[in-house]
Amino acid sequence: MIKGRDIIIVGQQAWDVEIGSNCKDIALEFCKDNRVLYVNPALDRITKMRNSKDPKVIKRLAIINGQKTGLIKVKTNLWIYYPDVLIESINWIRIHKLFLFFNKKNNQRIASSINKAIHEIGFKNFLLFNDSDIFRSFHLKELLTPTITIYYSRDNIIATEYWKRHGQKLESELIRKSDLCVANSQYLVNYCKRYNSNSYYVGQGCDFTINPNVDLSVMPDELKAIQHPIVGYVGTLTSSRLSIQLIEYIATNAPYWNIVLVGPEDEDFKASSLHKLKNVFFLGPKKPMLLFQYINAFDVCINPQALNQLTIGNYPRKIDEYLLMGKPIVATYTQTMESFSNHVFLAKDNEEFVGQIAKALLLNDKALSDARMKFAFTHSWENSVKAIFECIVRHQTLSETNQINL
Repeated sequence: MIKGRDIIIVGQQAWDVEIGSNCKDIALEFCKDNRVLYVNPALDRITKMRNSKDPKVIKRLAIINGQKTGLIKVKTNLWIYYPDVLIESINWIRIHKLFLFFNKKNNQRIASSINKAIHEIGFKNFLLFNDSDIFRSFHLKELLTPTITIYYSRDNIIATEYWKRHGQKLESELIRKSDLCVANSQYLVNYCKRYNSNSYYVGQGCDFTINPNVDLSVMPDELKAIQHPIVGYVGTLTSSRLSIQLIEYIATNAPYWNIVLVGPEDEDFKASSLHKLKNVFFLGPKKPMLLFQYINAFDVCINPQALNQLTIGNYPRKIDEYLLMGKPIVATYTQTMESFSNHVFLAKDNEEFVGQIAKALLLNDKALSDARMKFAFTHSWENSVKAIFECIVRHQTLSETNQINL
């Protein structure tokens, strides 16, 4: 759909982040037929002070001090850029006008740094794709003057404490001044349409690459001692997104099921009474390449999502990972999950969640498993990026038509 263009990507997640990232996956798809500059978030002063021994911070300081280059070509058509500037940590500022003043200063520093990379690799008439970077990229449309700006909404981030204070005002303004907005859930599309009528649903992709060196038929040693049925979850265990109370309800009302939780815990999970339950097992974080072994060993996979302003519109990537393995799945009902209803058991309350797990354990066969896998493959990054490109082309066509009519 779009080939031979230059695309700059800005966002919240750095290229060297350990967890999965929509933005990175999109960049890898973009660069198949276009030149892409992926800009890492600039280092801020508080992060520098608090994490001075972190290798990532040390690397960024070396770039800022001119000891290393910040522009790295990682593959054909794809460059990663570490801005050679230090920006101020300003989110603590309560006076909004003062925050705006310093935020513009930060944007100017970042834009000046990005322009060096643009000049070095010769980008021209580029698109600017912004992955929900509300503050650091707020002024980049004016400062970098891209041909088209695209705002990508993949989470209701202004519901979080960090983004809430100033983000509630700035995100709506950023959406409004972007040429178009794309989102991975219909809930977020409807949110963006409040401020920009050129807002579109583009779905979500999933990385279907399974390491060929991992034997999925092998059960991890930790699971061998746990009796079936195993009801499992894989992912970060954080109370802002998962319901501790729901997991406890499942475990106490169905003591004959063993609940296995694979992933790092936040402080709320660490302090929860779940650790006292004999049929709940915390296995900790695992290497990403091994996670499919754990999923494959589960009898039922669950997504016991908490319902709040942060999660109400999000697209849970792990659902596609579960589907890819053909596993029975039970998830909390949301508007986004409606599109999965033919392949995922959905529950609106605790009691229904337990009932749906029981149903999932009974209603499972090869035909259902194959259908789940087939459905998962429709959620590819290729399809999602194709939808993004279609939106961009549609916008370009409409703009050209309007200019001719004028």
